[in-house]
Amino acid sequence: MNTNISGKTLQDLEFSTVLQHVSEHCITGLGKERVREIQPIISRKQLFIELHLVNEYLSSFQSENRVPNHGFDNVTESVKRLKIENSFIETEAFLKIASTSLTVNEHIKFFKKLKLQFPTFFELSQKIEFTSYIDDEIKKIIDISGEVKNNASSALKQIRRDINNIRGKIGASFSSALSKSIGAGYLDDIKETVVDNQRVLAVSAMHRRKIAGSLLGSSKSGNIVYIAPQATLAYSREYQNLVYEEKQEVIKILRALAETVRPFTSLLEEYLEYLVHTDAVGSKAKYALEMNAILPKITKEKRIFFKNAMHPILWRKNNAQKIKTIPQSIELNEKQQIIVISGPNAGGKSITLKTIGLLQLMLQSGILIPVDERSQTYIFDTILTDIGDNQSIENQLSTYSYRLKNMRNFLRKCGESTLFLIDEFGTGSDPELGGALAEIFLEEFYEKKAFGIITTHYSNLKVLANELENVTNANMQFDERTLEPLYKLFVGQAGSSFTFEVAQKNGIPFSIINKAKKRVDTEKVRLDQTISKLQKERSKLQRNSDNLEKQKSKGQEHLESLQEKEDKIQLKLAGFQELYDNNQRMLSLGRKINEFLNKYFQNNNKKELNTNFNKWVVDEKVKYAKKNPLTPKTKSQKQQAKVVQKQMQEVIKTVEKEVLQKVVKVRKEKKIEAVKIAEEKATYNYKINDRVRIKDSNSIGTIDKIEKKNVIINYGVFTTKTSLSNLELVEKAK
Repeated sequence: MNTNISGKTLQDLEFSTVLQHVSEHCITGLGKERVREIQPIISRKQLFIELHLVNEYLSSFQSENRVPNHGFDNVTESVKRLKIENSFIETEAFLKIASTSLTVNEHIKFFKKLKLQFPTFFELSQKIEFTSYIDDEIKKIIDISGEVKNNASSALKQIRRDINNIRGKIGASFSSALSKSIGAGYLDDIKETVVDNQRVLAVSAMHRRKIAGSLLGSSKSGNIVYIAPQATLAYSREYQNLVYEEKQEVIKILRALAETVRPFTSLLEEYLEYLVHTDAVGSKAKYALEMNAILPKITKEKRIFFKNAMHPILWRKNNAQKIKTIPQSIELNEKQQIIVISGPNAGGKSITLKTIGLLQLMLQSGILIPVDERSQTYIFDTILTDIGDNQSIENQLSTYSYRLKNMRNFLRKCGESTLFLIDEFGTGSDPELGGALAEIFLEEFYEKKAFGIITTHYSNLKVLANELENVTNANMQFDERTLEPLYKLFVGQAGSSFTFEVAQKNGIPFSIINKAKKRVDTEKVRLDQTISKLQKERSKLQRNSDNLEKQKSKGQEHLESLQEKEDKIQLKLAGFQELYDNNQRMLSLGRKINEFLNKYFQNNNKKELNTNFNKWVVDEKVKYAKKNPLTPKTKSQKQQAKVVQKQMQEVIKTVEKEVLQKVVKVRKEKKIEAVKIAEEKATYNYKINDRVRIKDSNSIGTIDKIEKKNVIINYGVFTTKTSLSNLELVEKAK
């Protein structure tokens, strides 16, 4: 797959805006950067992997098994520093690396457990080595608060023990000096304070020479001086030495830890790549959830069928303003290779063209698209666009020169696996000459079997689209009364530009419009008027069709409701009938038994009672067997059943043979009758008011006039003339 999608195409279709919207769903800075750099994916295999990853992530939103947290800190610089021999990094950086390792390992375990639900994520995560060594080694040395643990080395443990001891001595010596100074009355009311992270005595300035120690400062007024007691100073120097030793030992430990982790820097880079990729995939899935986007079917057959497609940027803008976005349905296939959309400006032609291009571009960049689930598409090698006013100031090119240069590029790159999108095709030059050149370009694209959508106002392109077999006209629907756009695409008919109607609507005087009409070629005005009239008629038919469809839908719903009620009633009736039949049967059985008992009470003949009862039971058994035939179980029963079935089949064959003979006979009679009727019709002398139809036609009319071998037929709305030999009689005149 050799994808050729230029930066111009991305710019024309505002792809960067979509990427900006997607990046808003990222949870990390690196993820945002990755999304903003997304380009169409060249490898078909890689594209399908990316699309399935996004689709699996999206499906997890409706599942109890949500994709685990994949947030992470940017440890790129820390990993780079680790690669340098004899280097080390800070404890916080080590903890971030441990967290990164733990997060990826959790993902590997999660997707291994749920590989049936997330097959693509499983394949991706299994390519990464699973190891808890990095996390374990870091957490042996550094605690959760970011401090190196006391037991990281015996030397560090001893130094920290000594530091705690000396702190105790500093505290005790300062407290002793404080008590003596208070007792002697040398201190100010505040007694003590802290200077340069050291406790000092707040001594009245007049007594400063009476206390042994180091002067570390004074108050702004100069009434108080701050003195560190002499005994405390000795311990403080020892404390500073121990702190320095602790710092050196910590660096030594961190260097050793860096040496331990250094062989895993390549793996850490894999971890980072995986997490950045997962963040990008997650942002695409969240964007798809917001847009109600899906992964359409991607076929090997060259076909685009986007049903209820929406332009994602327009949808987002309208959604923010609480405006409904009207979806479009469009199809390109071998029989409908190019669509030429025409009609007035501001009707939605360009947005329809951009919708198809942007959705195809998004899909080929691994982003799901807002279309109906029945949609499907094809992966194109090349997507070419020519949209908007491309006047180039830098190159001193006019719009038309720029577009011609672009067309040259189109002709060079266009092929069978190309999708091209051209807005306002042929504009920028003399309509006659530019239109002729545009026709040639269109024919070239057609011959190269490229798929494409173009918008135009040129009548010659509309005519050409009608003449080329696999090129189709289309237009954007307008309200024929208000001339307001309906933003619905109608494929199969060219659109009128409504030039004079729009001018009239915008308040241009009739006199000026009439002068303009006289300046234009009469045939062109007639063509535009005809197209305009056809569009109005079609709009009416569409409204009637929609109303009928709604009525049909309501009627169908009513019928279904009635059917459901009838089914429930029938079910209840069947239940009542079954209950009634059972009751009647029980009553019948009771009456029969009662009859036997009464007779027995009268003659006291037990033998007669037993005989009659047994005979009655046998009769009931026979009746039951007829209603509920037993399935043959023994070999003899099965053979007997086969014999009976064979006899029945022979009887059925005999009956079928007799019926077939009768059918043949009836068919012969009907055939003879049909020949007679045909002969009568052939020799029939047509009369005025006879109801007739033209051969191979369904419309029935009445003969108004007979002129020798020709007749005039009245269809109510219009009349037509044809020959007598071309008629079929439907009904004779009364």
